[in-house]
Amino acid sequence: MKRLLSINNYHYRRGGSDVVYLDHAALMEEQGWSNGFFSMHHPKNFETPWSQYFIDEIEFGHAYSVGQKLAMASKVVYSFEAQKKLKRLLQDFPADVAHLHCIYHHLSPSIIPTLRDAGVPVVMTAHDLKIACPAYKMLNNTGVCEKCKGGNLLNVVQHRCVRDSLAASAIVMVESTVHRMLNTYQGKLDKVVVPSRFFMEKFVEWGWSRDKFAYIPNYVDSTRFEPGYTPGDYFLYFGRLAPEKGVATLMRAAKAAGVKLKIAGTGPIEAELHALQQELGGDIEFLGYQSGATLHALIREARAMVLPSEWYENAPMSVLESFALGTPVIGANIGGIPEMVLDGETGWTFASRDVVGLTELLARVAAMPAATMETTGRNARHHVASHFNRAGYLQATLELYASLGVKH
Repeated sequence: MKRLLSINNYHYRRGGSDVVYLDHAALMEEQGWSNGFFSMHHPKNFETPWSQYFIDEIEFGHAYSVGQKLAMASKVVYSFEAQKKLKRLLQDFPADVAHLHCIYHHLSPSIIPTLRDAGVPVVMTAHDLKIACPAYKMLNNTGVCEKCKGGNLLNVVQHRCVRDSLAASAIVMVESTVHRMLNTYQGKLDKVVVPSRFFMEKFVEWGWSRDKFAYIPNYVDSTRFEPGYTPGDYFLYFGRLAPEKGVATLMRAAKAAGVKLKIAGTGPIEAELHALQQELGGDIEFLGYQSGATLHALIREARAMVLPSEWYENAPMSVLESFALGTPVIGANIGGIPEMVLDGETGWTFASRDVVGLTELLARVAAMPAATMETTGRNARHHVASHFNRAGYLQATLELYASLGVKH
């Protein structure tokens, strides 16, 4: 029986990357693999016997003393605690392969050489742009930013790229500088999984070797989604309410187009968006956090789901879930979105940040005949079932592991 060690900051379904971490492990277990987990203690974690190896919780939004903050800052850069606990885990669970997801700022990249020193092949899924951009997103207050491509990481501090905080940006700059000097990522990762071809090309632009990457798109098991093809009378955004998601652009466009919009989710700019709604008026409804069957019903009954992103999105699970439910997607033409939303076939695309363009597109889709909307929804469902499925993901993963000497 082969042993897979899955590693991620959180051991619960906090966001898309955490879902992939847990679902990937479950999929491998179905294939007869033995699973081990390494993560951080957190009140919302799923119960697991592996928690005996987890590192202490680090949550930067909590109230800490100056000494505690300094200790946490040092762990962000290089966590000796994570190395020590991981070594103990590997003694009890000699993994055949380690698959890393989001490890930054909590577990820290220091665990990568620990795994290599133990002779464990190391794979990381790039859920974001962190291995190139210190601030994850290639985004700051001015919009999309690639200023660090030339290697000058002082830009991170100059533009306060992390939470608009001088202190947080400085810590992250130091972290990235240290691990570039140690060649932690390019030198010690065996393979990087990219869910979008866009991410692969972007990393290559930033100096990575193309042969370091394996393109394995995310998947949904469409058999678990009950589609509906009758178009509804509203457009839907669901997800995090954060600046890079472009929700304010969508609200302005919805108002200008005179269409009904529902927004499901929470996040750091929720209050700002509510204030914008008071200013705009219009038929816009905030639904708060939604999940499970309630969320699926919202998506299924929408005319289209809208993803108005204003950063380099990777391969959003929200698109795949909408397709599986038979709902077309209107997506910004940025990052990996155009690889998923085929314009005029499974949905429609518009130029990111273009309020006028989105306004015109919303009005056009709102006026489309029901038969056109139904055909587009069926195309979307067929597309996700054909190209973003469980069997393809599993085969590509097993081939990747086999290329590293881990035969199933």
